[in-house]
Amino acid sequence: IVVDINENSLTELTRDLRSSFLLDHEIYYKTYPINFSDTILKKIFLYEGKFDIVANFAAHKHVRSEKDIFSIEALIKNNIFGAIHLLNLLIKHPPKFFFSVSTDKATNPVNIMGASKSLMEKIIISFKNHFKVSTARFANVAFSNGSLLYGFINRIKKNQPLSCPTDIKRYFVTPKESGQICLLSTFLGESGDVFFPKFDFKNQIFFKSILLEFLNYIGFKPKIFDNELDAKRFKINNNENIYSVYFFKSNTSGEKKYEEFYAKNEVVNLDKYESLGYVKPKNIKLNIDKLKDDFDTIFSKKNLNKKMIINLLENHIPSFNHFDTGINLDQKM
Repeated sequence: IVVDINENSLTELTRDLRSSFLLDHEIYYKTYPINFSDTILKKIFLYEGKFDIVANFAAHKHVRSEKDIFSIEALIKNNIFGAIHLLNLLIKHPPKFFFSVSTDKATNPVNIMGASKSLMEKIIISFKNHFKVSTARFANVAFSNGSLLYGFINRIKKNQPLSCPTDIKRYFVTPKESGQICLLSTFLGESGDVFFPKFDFKNQIFFKSILLEFLNYIGFKPKIFDNELDAKRFKINNNENIYSVYFFKSNTSGEKKYEEFYAKNEVVNLDKYESLGYVKPKNIKLNIDKLKDDFDTIFSKKNLNKKMIINLLENHIPSFNHFDTGINLDQKM
């Protein structure tokens, strides 16, 4: 059973599955085009009964989501309120396993999205004695919707220049690997464990290197510009195999230079599994009703500003060290 507000994605998922052999064994399969934080979800549980596995992938996942107070409120209500709504529902309909996807940016967060996911992790772990819960930190699924390479492909289709920062590096997983990480995280380890892909820091790749390798792969050589306007003015000629590229140093809010999956103060096991590490949870007690009321209170203020939200997040996440340059990603090509 798949619940998603994106009707187009549900349609394509069904076409994909029906066009393969995966549903040819009379598998019970349904899609519901609704928001997972809607009260309608309760009716689905009443109708469908208990589930062995409940997996939550609903999230605002982009750093750029903190560009204004309206987007920030939507982000928190999705990532935090949505998780609370679902977990409270599962108390009445407990599954064997509950999994929720997190992000590398929940580790030592420097942006509001990462802080919201860090708090979401704490909320999930606070339920670990009710049913088995787990989560996984990873990011940068190559070619996934909204990803760097997905954006490059769309720019190429429209003969638009490619651009990226030169000083940002990340660790990438394939779509298949991301699915494997999520699936394994549901049943490996103990309740409350936070999984992540094991990797050597030398495996992190600069965005600039990915862009140049991608261009070479599709048969182009870069013509590099030092500003957006000149990069857009350049007429891309497919016959000459030269493509317009704009490189810049990162100067946007909440952007880490590198990726990390666990903090120094966390208890980490890197030995048990070959490809996965995990963080052992601390005992967490949260007054979730008060937490939700605190956010509702500031969201109701007429003079609401980003600093109020950051202060509240800092109260709950000591490791939150917000990084703000006054520039957001929507202001960049």
